[in-house]
Parts: sequence; structure tokens; C-alpha cells
Amino acid sequence: MLTTLLNGGNVTDIIVSLMLSVPIIFLALSVHETAHGYVAYKLGDPTAHSLGRLTLNPIKHIDILGFICMLVAGFGWAKPVPINSRYFKKPKRDMALTALAGPLSNLLLAVVFALILKGVALLWNFLPPSSEITLNIYTWSFELITIGIRMNVVFAVFNMLPVPPFDGSRIFLTFLPSNTYFKIMRYEQYIQIAIMLALVLGFLDRPLAIVSNFVLNIIWQIVF
Repeated sequence: MLTTLLNGGNVTDIIVSLMLSVPIIFLALSVHETAHGYVAYKLGDPTAHSLGRLTLNPIKHIDILGFICMLVAGFGWAKPVPINSRYFKKPKRDMALTALAGPLSNLLLAVVFALILKGVALLWNFLPPSSEITLNIYTWSFELITIGIRMNVVFAVFNMLPVPPFDGSRIFLTFLPSNTYFKIMRYEQYIQIAIMLALVLGFLDRPLAIVSNFVLNIIWQIVF
């Protein structure tokens, strides 16, 4: 996020964009984790519910380091909602559904933001800005909503990486034999370190950008 902003725009634009990103990050992370907990709850796991994690209150979900990374680098994380698969009737399937709920909730949130953007664009046509104040309101609204769309899509795509500890691994590994699944999960911490290094060094920037832009194009076609 910050690197992209620094490539163009003055200091004021950068500060405004970062300020507008804060509520979007709070919402994206809170919706993501709440979706995990809610689906798990519906599938029989009361853990998140009993810990008060079925809420959109960002205080319950935000990890400070993950928040800063998302604000500065465009990728980050929240406090994971605890899931106890022993409550599930079909652990592998229900874990996959629980994992899918997070990225799917962010994609749905991106669609909602796109619909709002379309509404603001229509409002612009009917009530064009008549002063600098209204022009600024429209401009900031477009900026806020655009950030909401892109950030939620990127966050969803990022979490669908098919390797531990991301949500995508919980889905992908469902199709593997149980012994293979648990062997891979044994190396989750090492895989996580390798992925974080790849992200920091920029090795995943292009693949993530290609997939994110593909998803964004689909949303534009659906909404507009």
C-alpha cells in the first residue's frame, strides 16, 4: 500500500489515502475473522462464540503487527479465530468450509463496495459537485470506496494461497489423504516463514497482482 502510494502523489495524498485505509482494514479483518467464527459456530463449534469473537468490533480481532503490515505493505493478518475441529461432524469438510468463509466474506464485501461506488457515480451524474467542498466529498468517497474494493480483493486472494497457514491450505489439503495432510501441517511454521520471506522479497507480488486484477475485472463486469 505505502510503496504504491509513494510511486506517485504528494505527501498530502499519501496521508489522506493512509487515513482512509485504516477503517477499511479494520472492517476487512473483522469481517474475515467473524465469518470464520460464524460458519464454525453453525457447524457445531462454539469456541469463537464463547470467546466473544462473533463480532465486528475490531478490538477483538486486530493484531497490531498484522495491521501495520497491511497498512504499509498491502498484506497482513488479524488474530486468528480459534477453531476446534473436534466439534465438527465431518472435520476435514467443515474445516474447509470454515476456511473458505473468510476469503468469501471479503469478496462479498468488495462487491458491496462496488455497488456503493456505482451509487455514488450515479449521484454524481444527478447532483454534480457545485463547490470545492462537495467536490472533495465526492473525491474522498471515491477514494475510500476504491480502497475498500481493492483491499478486500487482495486480502481474499492473499488468504487463498494453498499453503499453511493460509485459508487456501485448509481447502486444498481437504482433497489430500489424511496422512499426507498431517505430514504437511507438521511443517506449517517453516512454510509460513518461507512464504513471509517470499512476500517481503517481492517474489509473490506479480502472481498476486495478476489474480487480484482478474478478480477485480470480474467484479467490474458484474456490477457495472
